[in-house]
Amino acid sequence: MAAAVHLRPLHSFALPLSAAKAAPSWFPIPVKPGARRRGRVALLLCSASAHAPASPSPSGGDGAAASAAAKWVEWIPRAAAGAGSVAGPEQVLRLISGAAATPICQFVDSPRTFLHSVDPRVKLVWLLALVVLPARSNIYMRFGLVVFLALLSMWILPKHVWKDQLGRVALLSGFLFIMLGFGADGAPSLVQTRTPPPSVVGIPNIPCSTSGYSYTILKLGPLQFTRKGLSVASTSASLSFAIFQSASLCLTTTTPEQLASALWWFMIPLKHIGVPVPEIILTLLLSLRFINLVFDEVRNSALAIVARRINWKKLTAMETIDIFFNYVRRIFKNIFDHAEQISKAMVARGFRGNPSNHKIYFLSESSFGIADLFSLLCLFAVVSLASFSDQLV
Repeated sequence: MAAAVHLRPLHSFALPLSAAKAAPSWFPIPVKPGARRRGRVALLLCSASAHAPASPSPSGGDGAAASAAAKWVEWIPRAAAGAGSVAGPEQVLRLISGAAATPICQFVDSPRTFLHSVDPRVKLVWLLALVVLPARSNIYMRFGLVVFLALLSMWILPKHVWKDQLGRVALLSGFLFIMLGFGADGAPSLVQTRTPPPSVVGIPNIPCSTSGYSYTILKLGPLQFTRKGLSVASTSASLSFAIFQSASLCLTTTTPEQLASALWWFMIPLKHIGVPVPEIILTLLLSLRFINLVFDEVRNSALAIVARRINWKKLTAMETIDIFFNYVRRIFKNIFDHAEQISKAMVARGFRGNPSNHKIYFLSESSFGIADLFSLLCLFAVVSLASFSDQLV
């Protein structure tokens, strides 16, 4: 007589795939004649190591312990997803490498557009205006500025650049709009008002108007979308969109040297009151130059892991986390190596820590032309429209 014993593997990679398909999941165990049959059959656990063979659990009253061990096996963490899943580690690395491949806050030389020829000082004035206007204008003007920036990005930037940038910025702004719209004044107040009802005071109860003004715009279960929430959400979402997209447009159409020279032109009067203008300009110039190196390291490190074709299904959760920690550590190590090389190059060229003793060459001469005059006229029109927008609506 034979009893069928089911094998339960300890890890998903205890046996090769071919061997797992070829070998049955049970095998007969001969039972001696006359031996008393037990009501339960002990489970066998396969070891994850190929060198240590599986040992059967001892017979006699240990069925409960084997069942408990089998339950512990189910709690062993494995990698959450493999290569074929939607949100696996390889897909995350591919998304990181693809996002870093798009030029974010980097100068794009071609195609050369109208915005490339605008003076960088005019661009900085536009940046300041686009930061102030969404917070000081009504809701129609805020959404108008968002549409204006979106259309300008579609006209100026290449297609693969603006589709990627507008998608991310719109997703962030939409998330802020929803969260602040329902969170600013969404939960009703639990405190009752101290004003007595009209029936107690003797004032006739005037019914609420069925049409016209309504403070609550939308009610979603316990949450409500009110006019205060709409004002706060529209201001925050529009301001976030304007800051990110206007800065991206400025950095995409302006070289680091041009931005540094424009900021130098605005800050040079502050040098007379002790502001370290040369240090600020040099730090800005190095930071703008260093952005490309950071994105290159993030992308190259992610592609290096993807190119190794790791079988994520055979890794536990701790091994997957260890790979991502090594990925982040490699990025910082390479970035610090680049920073050290830059510092050695500056020292080799005579820099000794005092920017005032060294002349900064911006490699570009700013000139004021027709495009700059047209940009200033457009800025004046937008500021005037925002100032009188409350009276026009």
